[in-house]
Order: sequence, then C-alpha cells, then structure tokens
Amino acid sequence: MINGIVNINKPSGISSSLAVSKVRRALGERKIGHMGTLDPMGEGVLLMGVGKCTRLFDYFLGKTKTYEAAFRFGFSTDTLDITGKTIAQTIDIPTMTDIVQRIPEFIGVQMQMPPQYSAKSVGGQRAYDLARKGVTAELKASQIEVNSFDLLKKTDENEYLFRIDCSSGTYIRSLCRDLATALGSLATMTSIKRTRCGNFFIEDSVSPEAVTASDVKSPKEALAGMTEFEAPEAFYGKLTNGVPVMIDNAPTGKFVLYCAGELLGIAGLEDRGVKIITYLKED
Repeated sequence: MINGIVNINKPSGISSSLAVSKVRRALGERKIGHMGTLDPMGEGVLLMGVGKCTRLFDYFLGKTKTYEAAFRFGFSTDTLDITGKTIAQTIDIPTMTDIVQRIPEFIGVQMQMPPQYSAKSVGGQRAYDLARKGVTAELKASQIEVNSFDLLKKTDENEYLFRIDCSSGTYIRSLCRDLATALGSLATMTSIKRTRCGNFFIEDSVSPEAVTASDVKSPKEALAGMTEFEAPEAFYGKLTNGVPVMIDNAPTGKFVLYCAGELLGIAGLEDRGVKIITYLKED
C-alpha cells in the first residue's frame, strides 16, 4: 500500500470526487480521498491523501490557500458564479481605480456570509440542496482571514483577474459579491484556479490521469515544516499502543512524533502526557 500525499491539478469541468476516481485508477489504490473540495468549475491544486494519509484530512483542510479568480461586473447569479442563473443586472460598473481603492477593506480578519449554493450544513441538509428546491437556507457568517488581495489585470470588458491568499473556509464567490456591493455594483465569479495549498504549489502538481507512485509525497515530506519530536525509544511500545506517556521536553501543540527513528504520526501533549492523535506508522 502507498502512503502519502499527492498534489493533483484538477481540471475545470469535473468534480473533486471524479478526480479522486481517476487517481485511484492511475495508482491502483482504493484508499484515496481529497483534502478540500474544488467546485466543478474550479481548477488547480487538489491535495489527495493516499493510504493512511487520508487521516490527514483535518490537517490539510485548515491550510491557507491561494487562488486566482476572475470577477465580471454588471450582473449577479444565484450561485455567485458563471454557472448560475442571472438574477440581477446593473449599469453601475466600477473602474480599475475604484476597485483598487476598495480592496484594502477586504484584507484581514472578517466575518463572511457563505453563498446559498454551498456545502454548508443546515439542519442536516446541504445549503445547495435546499437552494435547488427554492428554499433559502438560514446561513451564519463565518470568520475568515484574507492575507492578500491583488488585482492582477483586466481580462475582458468589465472583467478583472485577482489573486487572493486566504484562510481555509473562505468563499471567493462571496468576496466577489461583497467587493461589488461595496462598489455599488454587482459581480459574478467567472473562473477560479487554486494555485497553492499550504506548501504545495500548482507548478508541482500533476494531472489525475498522469499521476504515478513517484508523485506521491511520503508522510515525512507532506508534513515538512511542522514541529518534529523524537521520543525516547523506551516509550515506543506505549506510544504505538495509544498509551499517553509523560516526556519532560515534549513540545506543546501538535507535532510530528518519531520514536526509534520511525514516524509514528501527529501527536499532542495532553494532561496525561504525549499521545498520538493521527496514527501514520507503517505496518
């Protein structure tokens, strides 16, 4: 069995689930899962866990991400992107100068209202399922953080390309909507490409059909940059059996745990000592 993380370049026009199916066929591995959905119209970096590294979903889902997205001013759709139905139009179109002046208002920590067509769960149902039935979901704003928001160029009449670096959970479609509202206009997202997720970049990604075992990064490579800690070999048995152990110099927070030169997984320091949270040890 292969264990690791693979950096897939998902093409536009297919779902994240279909991309996973293609990678399963290419690698001949069944235990594969993606680390954060890209909408069918979206393209770019889609990380996938292979084998035991499917357990790293929460770890990679929380990584910051970078996107390049095009916003077209003058109309809005029910989905907030070009795949939806036009629900409003306006002749109030901002200039590039107008846009650049308002962008700083959207940098930093802020509350954001998700789109009605989103995967948010409302009463046990997905918001997009409710929206398709004509039901308006009672969504709540979520805290996000935008680290940078840059206008790159004009791509078409009333359309501009932006680069956005942001926290997990940020809806770029909602940023498009909110920027337009601040400018007294309407806008719709016409394209989106994820160019980075954590330390994985689009330049190093591979298509779902072309991926090979050599493209799968080992757990050690995938977790590079995270605090590492080597526990005394005497604790190997207890640690691998899920027993917390007190270790004087253990780091706080979550860290990559090694023992006897072997990667055991992601661990944390609890009241009763160091304990593996995500078990990654090779069988």
